[in-house]
Parts: sequence; C-alpha cells; structure tokens
Amino acid sequence: MSLFRMFRVKELWARSLRRARDEYEDTQSDLECARPAYRWAIYGFVIYLVGAIGVGIYWSAEPSRLNIATVIQHQIAISKAPLQSSLPKGVATTSILIAVSETLLDKPGGYIANDLFPPGIWLDNMPHWEQGVITQVRDTTQVLRASLSQSNLNHDIDVDLQKAEVRFNFSNNSWGFPATESQYRSGIEHLQQYNLRLLTAGGERAQFHTDAQHLNDYLAGVEQRLKNLSQRLTASVGPTLNTDTAAMSVKQPDAKKIVSALYTKTPWLQVDDIFYEARGSSWALIALLQAVEIDFADVLEAKKAQASFDQIIRELKPTQETVFSPMILNGDGFGFVANHSLTMASYLARAQAAVSDCRRQLLLSAP
Repeated sequence: MSLFRMFRVKELWARSLRRARDEYEDTQSDLECARPAYRWAIYGFVIYLVGAIGVGIYWSAEPSRLNIATVIQHQIAISKAPLQSSLPKGVATTSILIAVSETLLDKPGGYIANDLFPPGIWLDNMPHWEQGVITQVRDTTQVLRASLSQSNLNHDIDVDLQKAEVRFNFSNNSWGFPATESQYRSGIEHLQQYNLRLLTAGGERAQFHTDAQHLNDYLAGVEQRLKNLSQRLTASVGPTLNTDTAAMSVKQPDAKKIVSALYTKTPWLQVDDIFYEARGSSWALIALLQAVEIDFADVLEAKKAQASFDQIIRELKPTQETVFSPMILNGDGFGFVANHSLTMASYLARAQAAVSDCRRQLLLSAP
C-alpha cells in the first residue's frame, strides 16, 4: 500500500511539472507572436512588479533601536546651543522624542501610511507600526505640554509644545493639502525650539519639572496605553469581556444579543494590524523611557524606584525580537499553531505590572 502511494505521489509530481512546462512554453509562444509594443509592455509590467515587491520588502524593514547617547549629542550639536557643564533636565526626553519623530519620517520609504501608489499602498504591517509610533509621540507631547512643563503653582502653557501637540494630532493618512509629513515636520520644529530653550540659560527659558508627581503623571499614561494594547492583543482569541458600561446597561430582549453586546473578539484579519501597532509603540516607548530615566535619575534614586523602572524597559525589549514567521499566526488555546498576539500581550502585561510597581514606589512618602 505504501509503495502504491509513493508511486501515485511521484506520478502527480511528474504530471504537475509537465503541465507547468507546457504552460511556460505556451506563454513564451504567445509573447513571441504578440506585437513588439505589447511584448515590451508585458516585460515592463513584470519588471515593475518584481521591483515593487523588492522595494516593498525593503520598506517593511523596521528601524533598529536608537542609541540614546548619540541621539542626545546630535540634537545638542544641531541646536548650536552653548555648551554646559551638565545636561539640563528635559533635554534627553525632548531629544529622543524628536529623534523618534524624525525616524518615523526618514526611515526607508519615508512615511508610508498615506501613500497612494505602489508599493506603499500594498504594504500593511508598516503603516500600523507607524501608527504605534505616532501614538507614543502624541502621548509624550501631550504630557510634556500638560504636566512636565508646568509646575503646581504655574500653569502657563508652553506655546511651542502646544503647537507641536496640534501638529502631531493631525490626520495620519492625509496625502496632501496639507500632507501628514509636513504637519509632523512642523511639530518636530516646535519641539526643537523648546529643546533649544531648555539648553539656553536665561531669557525665555523652557520649563521641565522633574519631581515624583510629574514622573507619576507620565507613567500613568504609559500604563493606560500598555493596558489598552494588551487587551486588544488578547482579544484575538476572544471572547473578551467588553467593559463598556454603556453597552452593558442597554436592555436587550434576546439573550444572544446580550452576549454579543458584552463580548467582543478581534477579527482575524486585524490580528496582525494590532500586533505591529503594539510593536511600533513598544519600539518608541523603549527609547522614550530610557531618556526619561536620564532626566529623572535623581527622583528614581531618592524614591528607590530605579529597579522597578529598569524592569519596565527590560520587559519591553523582547517585543522587538525578530519575527521569523512569514505571517502573524493566531493559534487557539494549546493548539498546534503559535499565537503571536498572546506572546506580545504577555510582554506588555508584564511591562504594565512593572509600571504599576514603579508608580506605587514613587507615591510613597520620602524616607
């Protein structure tokens, strides 16, 4: 029986090869008989298609992690500010925020989410990676404007940070009039102006407050963002409880409708979208947290929260490991196929727990 099966497999394989060879020869014959203009048009399309696929693969490569020290030195150099004996507070965070934003625009292929032509319009993973990065840029700019640049007694809004926040909250898929890239470039310029004022002594000096309460404000936003991403990732295996009280309070006459109102599940076509959004968000967050660690080093030491803060970054780093699978898999339970979403969610959940521990340590009274 096994010999018969082997013979059948071999026969099917030989038949498939003969059919493929016949199809290839027929195609070659058709091309030779076609008009030269049509023939060259077909050749040109095939060359363009192969080239577009190659360029698309290159554009889909994610940027490597930022070198924090190099980025800070570069931002200080281009600001042409006078040298100081120590790094002013806030320069590290603002410099990395600028570098993250610039990387979003200057990586291979540039900003892709608003592309209208191939290969950008074909790409799916990179636009969602960009969405994760811009979300962190928006969150950090907001907390800079609303908290870190304001003391408990002075609530004057920094104009440059206010304008930067508006620019970064512009639509992320506008192709023109104005283009998304132009708005984000403008936001970067306002951040650079703020950074220059941080580096310049005297005059209209920018404010950046490095006490435990301000750091707690920043980490509160980070914790909420990690929680949101983790819940969306775990919803890939659903059903996941929908905690929307408005949906729960609506009276449903049918029991099945009640279940559908309380439980949601991420559609399988969106699993890879959320995965790469979480991957981009984590990439940006690692760099931003390393910069925040420099600016708030005294607070972390005084509150004995350095170990908890280091744990946040340590838990986020595995999210940037190479994905060897050609596609994001969504296995169920203890099945044969892996579930990349749950793996990513576990990293983010542990990072969220570390953020919570760090915040509790920061809120403890001084020894």
